[in-house]
Amino acid sequence: MNQDAAAAQRIGVFGGAFDPPHQGHVQLLQSAIRQLALDTVLVIPTGEAWHKERGLTPARHRLAMAQLAFGDQPQVQVDAREVERTGPSYTVDTLTELHAEHPGATFYLLMGQDQWRRFGTWRRPDEVAALAIICVAFRADPARAQADSKADIAPPLSIAMPAVSASSTAIRSAVARHEGIDGLVFAPVARYIEQHHLYQNS
Repeated sequence: MNQDAAAAQRIGVFGGAFDPPHQGHVQLLQSAIRQLALDTVLVIPTGEAWHKERGLTPARHRLAMAQLAFGDQPQVQVDAREVERTGPSYTVDTLTELHAEHPGATFYLLMGQDQWRRFGTWRRPDEVAALAIICVAFRADPARAQADSKADIAPPLSIAMPAVSASSTAIRSAVARHEGIDGLVFAPVARYIEQHHLYQNS
């Protein structure tokens, strides 16, 4: 790709544990593509999460579920770099790599409101904000959420999306209680969870 083509690229970066990926994740991604006119979005499952108090489901399962949830979405690529990386996963390292791979492109870091609230605790958040435009799907007032984040950076762009009741935590709990998760995850993801007996002890 030549420099002019690379410079025109608008690349979304959507990271997370995806444990499991649910319909809210897909709606956020679709809303961001439409509203930000993104050329592509890289969905990047977390490898070793430094900030999670609980242990994550093994990376191979989360990567497989991400491919099932996002793989057929137009303009989306599931990127395995963080699950293949040894040691903790830091967004600043991933964005630095991506800049080297796509010189001149503009990056948009997509996240939900919960991630934004914790953004000030991330590794080198000021550098993350310099490497990518922060874009947040807010469930409440963006001005209040900006104050809640405790991040000393410019306010992020807002992504408007429908209200979604799904959460990975609630889905894991429902599976552990042997309750149905139809309508919360896509059918291939639900089948994968069942086939591999995931979240039975959540």
